[in-house]
Amino acid sequence: MERESGCCSFFTFTTTPGEDVIGLDVSVDQAHKATLDAFAAWAAAVGERR
Repeated sequence: MERESGCCSFFTFTTTPGEDVIGLDVSVDQAHKATLDAFAAWAAAVGERR
């Protein structure tokens, strides 16, 4: 998150501690929605390959 924030300051990261996992919410303003959508699609594709 620190590296991404340094590179792409338009991302806002929020973590939520859980019992066994840490939740991560990522948000952007409307101008960067397409970037976040592409990032989410990439993450989903990587998850499917595992």
